[in-house]
Amino acid sequence: MTITVGSGPLGHRPGGRFNIEMPRRGVQYLEDFPRRVRALAEGQVVVESLGVKLLHEQHSLPVWCFPPDDVRLDLLGDEDAWTYEDGLAEGMVGIRWDAVDRWLEEDEEVISHPRDPYHRIDLRATSRQVGVALDGETLAESSNAVALFEASLPTRWYLPPEDVSAALVANPAVRTGCAYKGWASYYDVGVGERIEPLLAWWYEEPLEGVERIRGKVCFFNERVDLSLDGVLQERPRNQWSRTTWAEEPSARA
Repeated sequence: MTITVGSGPLGHRPGGRFNIEMPRRGVQYLEDFPRRVRALAEGQVVVESLGVKLLHEQHSLPVWCFPPDDVRLDLLGDEDAWTYEDGLAEGMVGIRWDAVDRWLEEDEEVISHPRDPYHRIDLRATSRQVGVALDGETLAESSNAVALFEASLPTRWYLPPEDVSAALVANPAVRTGCAYKGWASYYDVGVGERIEPLLAWWYEEPLEGVERIRGKVCFFNERVDLSLDGVLQERPRNQWSRTTWAEEPSARA
């Protein structure tokens, strides 16, 4: 996530407020991105640029914009790239993320979308008693969780697998990528006599900096009754309150 989506300052549901009246949409911020960016498709270099700009736009994830001379438009389809005709990025080229096979920042692969330099993740070990229940059935209890605080997102509570009492059924059909944490795999979870689909996830190989969540189980706060030290927490309301996100082509493994 980023400052321009979710509960970020320029997101759909800002978590705070400004001392000035902000427009509902249309705010842009363009900055230099001082790293080499390359894009590869079918073994060919489609983009190689040292003149990248990062465009932050209200209610949207940040995107890279490129000087036209740094893009092989002849290797891209008509719907894969465009030239900005107005705004701060006027005259620069944008490329659809999945139009290429790999994106590289310097020599390291970037997944899902460009990283926002203002995005932050903090991991904190906590002895708070974390309880997870649904329909009156306890799914997990732990006093050895890792709390993940991520800009513009609800706090996530990663639990040791041994503290999960519910039946976890791996769902190999769904996988999602996070630019900051890596590739997430999903569990369907047994609740009473039924299986609740895609109720929890885990990272088998998290990215550098968040290794402490490796193998731990995290439930969607949006769809369970989560309590901290016996106090029931309010369910966040966002795109993860349902499972329709899993129908997106990018979520299918």
